[in-house]
Amino acid sequence: MKTKVLVVEDDEAVLETIQLMLMGEFNVLIARTGNEAINVFEFAEPEVILMDILLPEKDGVEATKEILKRDPNVIVIGITAYARRRGKELLEAGAREVIEKPFGRRILIDTIKRHLRSRKD
Repeated sequence: MKTKVLVVEDDEAVLETIQLMLMGEFNVLIARTGNEAINVFEFAEPEVILMDILLPEKDGVEATKEILKRDPNVIVIGITAYARRRGKELLEAGAREVIEKPFGRRILIDTIKRHLRSRKD
């Protein structure tokens, strides 16, 4: 069974691009807001979450904190165009890494797989 990856992104074009990048490798779930991310997480229990920072309703930092309270073992990877300014906040909230947009397919998949491997070691 493929690893479930939740992509939390409010920009439709970016969301669609990331879905295309991950299709075939992972079972992709999507959320467009911080609150939706929490709901999808509770329902689907993904192993990995790709979390944007700037989101409607609840930002990625707050959503990450709430999700990690429920399951400290889930892998949260930040995906943001604001890595230099806000990436540290996401790391302090518990994200394992922050990838700056734009990024390529190989970097994204390699990052996810590296964190999945380190969790199994």
